[in-house]
Amino acid sequence: MTIHFATDNQITSWNQHILANPDGGNLFQGKELADQKVATGWTPRFIMADDLAITVLEKTVIGLGKLWYFPKGPGISTVRELDELLPDLKRFARRSGVFVVKIEPELLKNDETLVDLMKLGLQRVRPIQPNFSTITLDISDDLDVVMARLNQKGRHAIRRAERDGVTTKLVDTTDENCQIMYNLLKETAAGSFSIRTYDYYRTFWQRYSDAGLGQLFFAYVDKRIVAAAFGIAFGEKSTYKDGASVRERTVYGASHLLQWRMIEWMKSKGVRIHDFCGAPPSDQIKNPDHPHYGIGRFKTSFNKEVTDYIGAYDVIIRSIRYKIWSKIGERLVLRIHSKLHRESWY
Repeated sequence: MTIHFATDNQITSWNQHILANPDGGNLFQGKELADQKVATGWTPRFIMADDLAITVLEKTVIGLGKLWYFPKGPGISTVRELDELLPDLKRFARRSGVFVVKIEPELLKNDETLVDLMKLGLQRVRPIQPNFSTITLDISDDLDVVMARLNQKGRHAIRRAERDGVTTKLVDTTDENCQIMYNLLKETAAGSFSIRTYDYYRTFWQRYSDAGLGQLFFAYVDKRIVAAAFGIAFGEKSTYKDGASVRERTVYGASHLLQWRMIEWMKSKGVRIHDFCGAPPSDQIKNPDHPHYGIGRFKTSFNKEVTDYIGAYDVIIRSIRYKIWSKIGERLVLRIHSKLHRESWY
């Protein structure tokens, strides 16, 4: 296998290379995310392994060398393809001064896959991206067929919201609208999950909107914005990236109706699979004590089946340096970064 850094011409059409990968292309491997991560201290690298395109985020850890992170990559579709890639990838990474490569390909989690990954000598670690367990919805059929297949709870919520006067609108990612979305997101996240700064989200939403890949949606009750969502279409897959709503629910189903409007928009973009981007794992989806139980209840009203992926693994390049990193280095770096910047190092 021939591995090299991508040429300028290849980088210019990078998303097309990502969409041609065996996994069908992943949003988190796209050029826009790589560019966005520059704001949080990452250096994007773009690698071609024969015809496989790999987006790499790079950070240097003082005293250890470079860490490479493949967000939701590499874009392989089987463990065998990963096995064929790893020997040449390790040699290339070592020559590039890398001590560890963090990968998280979207391989379905099952006992056989986990055993095969252990045989490859990979180290299982905490996932970075939120949809290592998620809900997806097949929207390849006509929308009336998709609606008929939704869980009864989801259909009821959508129809009730329409009946009770909820309206929706596709809005531009102006600074004002981004601030409205962020304020709702802060309200939703309070005590449940952490979020990044307003500037990070604003540039993220505007970046994808300007690229023609993203859309911001608002839901209204009596002209008041009660819910907001941002979705991204990438090839034949879409992602419900961010969603938020007011805590005081005056009308039931506003977020369901807004999600349906997003699905309609995704359908117009040629999307076939819609990813709700994160849910409790399948063995925790009915656990009321899980911190994301409420999120899971909302998303399973569209499809009850949870998809579990393998999560993240470390490919060890330099064993002694990696041992230092895994024992103390990573915890120290994350703690210092969080204290200084109040956000995740990753």
